[in-house]
Amino acid sequence: MNKSLFGIALLLFLMSTSMLFAQRPIPNRGRQVQNPNQRVQQEALQEGEEETGGRRTLLDDSTKMVFGPETALFYFERDIKRNSLTLFPQDTLLDNFHNYDPLAKGGWKYQDLGNIGSAAQPVFYQTPDLIGTTSGFHAYDLYYRKPEERRYFDTKSPFTNMSAFFGGGSRNMLDIEFARNVNSRWNIGFEFHTIRARKTLNPQRRDDNMVNQTSYSFHSNYRSENGRYWILGNFSRMRHIVNEIGGIIPPEVDSTSVYFTYEDAKVWLRNSQARDLRQDYHIYHEYKVRDGLQIYHVFDRKNQDLTFEANLRSTDSLFFSNRNFNPDTTRNYNDFAEWRNEVGFKGTFGGFYYNAFGKLRNGRLRNPNATRTFSFNEVYLGGELIGQLSEKWSLQADGEYLLPGAFRIHGLFQSPFLDVDYTKALYQPTAMQQLYAGNHLQWENDFDNIGVDQVKGTVKLDFDRVKLRPSLTINRVNNFVFFNTDRVPEQSSAEVFMLMPGIKAHVQVSKKFRWDTELIYTSVGGGGADAFRIPAWFGNTKFYFDSPAFDENVFVQLGVDIRFRSSYFANAYFPGHQQFHLQNDFNVYAYPVADFFLNFRINRTRVLLKYNHLNAGFMNNEGYFVTPDYTGYKSFLDLGITWYLFD
Repeated sequence: MNKSLFGIALLLFLMSTSMLFAQRPIPNRGRQVQNPNQRVQQEALQEGEEETGGRRTLLDDSTKMVFGPETALFYFERDIKRNSLTLFPQDTLLDNFHNYDPLAKGGWKYQDLGNIGSAAQPVFYQTPDLIGTTSGFHAYDLYYRKPEERRYFDTKSPFTNMSAFFGGGSRNMLDIEFARNVNSRWNIGFEFHTIRARKTLNPQRRDDNMVNQTSYSFHSNYRSENGRYWILGNFSRMRHIVNEIGGIIPPEVDSTSVYFTYEDAKVWLRNSQARDLRQDYHIYHEYKVRDGLQIYHVFDRKNQDLTFEANLRSTDSLFFSNRNFNPDTTRNYNDFAEWRNEVGFKGTFGGFYYNAFGKLRNGRLRNPNATRTFSFNEVYLGGELIGQLSEKWSLQADGEYLLPGAFRIHGLFQSPFLDVDYTKALYQPTAMQQLYAGNHLQWENDFDNIGVDQVKGTVKLDFDRVKLRPSLTINRVNNFVFFNTDRVPEQSSAEVFMLMPGIKAHVQVSKKFRWDTELIYTSVGGGGADAFRIPAWFGNTKFYFDSPAFDENVFVQLGVDIRFRSSYFANAYFPGHQQFHLQNDFNVYAYPVADFFLNFRINRTRVLLKYNHLNAGFMNNEGYFVTPDYTGYKSFLDLGITWYLFD
């Protein structure tokens, strides 16, 4: 039987067991409940509601049904796990609506290849979420939503969210989200996403796409009437296909090649393709033993298949220097799979939330060209303690220990004036950094664990028209594993120190004009500093008009968005193993990019118009680079629309 169909059937079977339980509704109105296992009076929860056949309808004073953003609420698994349920209404705000693609949504803090869906890596060093073994193939993580981060719904009626974005140069995205209540205590839904992005460099025809992605997920949640049992689950799948171009052929290699000709650019690859297929099954459920004590279980089954194929009997062979297995065709295949089971107990005592758990992870990375299969069995012990001292003061401490030698300790202090975040970790290199066998590169390593100390502090300064958030981040990293100029992994024996002061500012210039800005300075020192390629200056700023119009029937934002990175020797990208690596020859020079945008909302429908690279033709350089031999966007217009349906 097909594994995907079996997994879906298993998940739906587990969810259908909700029919065996009498159930009670989740608290509504966006309130936060510190302990969702406490019994809440149903009369208070259903104020203003009528229930007929398991379907609820909200009535206004004229007995007219009223559905909207406040009746299609959602929440996250992490809040259920921490006994701090928060229900969120649907977002109808215009802030940053024009930044629709994943790179822009992330504040442009990723380095990509100049197109939606292309390989991307963070600009700044990030401490890992997982201290154990990961696949190491993270180039397309930006375009995949983790199962544990998905939204679960508490709806009063069928809810649909549809978004369509039509980017200049045939860069298109479609997002559909649907959820509904089977009855007052059981919700189901699905998501569907596509990316179709035409090549920005040297497309051969109208539908010559660089990126084709199709992803979807199914999710459900339910809870027993007596409040003792709650289960959440989802199945996710993404198929991400990239027709690699290898970048523009440098003019010093081919004198007829010219940068910034875009559609007429000469590129290295025409017959090479990368594929990333991911499937995840995720279940979280908990049971209340007594007041202040619950037991829970988390199950994950994840699979990631990576394939890179190239026709070496074509001109693509000029890009690849050596052949390890096949002189005519490259087919690099890696299959990473993991199983995770976490069991723990949690609750509240004396105003503090506590959690203790044990976790078992098993997995392997299989490569048909490798001499062996890389496998791992990991056992974790950990816990968490959170004290909500008041509405604005809180303390948090959590950590986990991976037998025998990796660990993570994390602490967070939050107050109205200052936030301080500390992380100390010793985490494992990725599976592909340890073992890899491809047609062009191969290695087998035994790297040590990587260590990091990170301290982040943010001061909160609020004035009448100005909000300031000065911050400072200090990183110390040792034994860092990176890909060197030969495109193979290497472990640094020296320490690296990073000092990163920054500031965010929100200024109400006048009643209808606002200015938002962020600026980060990064200084990297120590013996291993060369392994980190980070621009010294990074900034985003936005100046815009923000006001309702036409008797508040239309809400409008109109302005200019500017981003900037100082010059640096950014990492290059090698599609053969889907990794960014060091290079010392190509300076990605400093260049400010300005975008003009218009966002407006009529009722619940939002529309965006965005003109990319407004300042093209007004600078000393003809354009800009985002990665060596990959140019950024030229000038073109984007259009997007999103609307909600609540019945």
